[in-house]
Amino acid sequence: MSLKAEFDERGVLVLPGFYSVDECARLQARMTDMIVEADPAADAAIFSTTEQNHSQDEYFLTSGDKIRFFFEDGAFDPHGELSVPLDRALNKVGHAMHDLDPVFSEFSRAPKLAALATELGFGNPQLLQSMYIFKPPRIGGEVVWHTDHPFLWTEPQSVIGFWVALEPATEENGCLWCLPGRHTLPPKNRFRRQGLGTIDEVLDATPYPSDDAVPLPADVGTLVVLHGTLPHWSAPNTSDRSRHAYTLHLIEGDAEYADDNWLQRPAELPLRGF
Repeated sequence: MSLKAEFDERGVLVLPGFYSVDECARLQARMTDMIVEADPAADAAIFSTTEQNHSQDEYFLTSGDKIRFFFEDGAFDPHGELSVPLDRALNKVGHAMHDLDPVFSEFSRAPKLAALATELGFGNPQLLQSMYIFKPPRIGGEVVWHTDHPFLWTEPQSVIGFWVALEPATEENGCLWCLPGRHTLPPKNRFRRQGLGTIDEVLDATPYPSDDAVPLPADVGTLVVLHGTLPHWSAPNTSDRSRHAYTLHLIEGDAEYADDNWLQRPAELPLRGF
């Protein structure tokens, strides 16, 4: 079975060793330098993966063309001081490293990734958003069941996610889980801008059939490809090991990107392909 046929049938691909250990280490090293250079604790924003309070924040809503730092819920004490070391406090960094940082751009625009996008049927792929996800030990939050299409809506649906394990992802430290084949379900919500904030419009309140869920443990360098309507989830990280990952979302350039999506790019930094 071809990769495209498997992806069309299951809505997910797991490709071990897609990136080398050295390539992943270089990305991690660059993120370490970025944290030191930015001093993100001086301008902290909390990112909750179970609630959408962050979505009302201008810091979040204006991050489509920037590199911004978001902290875990449990990173601060009641007095607003970091309760864990800085390198274990971050939830993620996003959302335009792939266009603003040369190391992240090189990783994101690797010829082998461009070739895979073409193999999966993209004619004019556009790199929409990037996220470095930390899933820190003991406080790394749950990411609830969701699909990506409701957050990055195009007509027709075209978004896919490229998720790369930069550290081993296991069931103990919060690896991805998904529902293979369930990408044929219609969307259950539509997350969009409304006024100065956002609204998460419920289209179908029935829960996903999570009894069918399968874990996706991944060694360093594994690439997981997620269809935009494939339900996926990850548990809290209650272990003593972090689970760093890098995620890149692509859309088809010929599809219509909704003008009320939360993530918007100004004309000064238009979307680009590979």
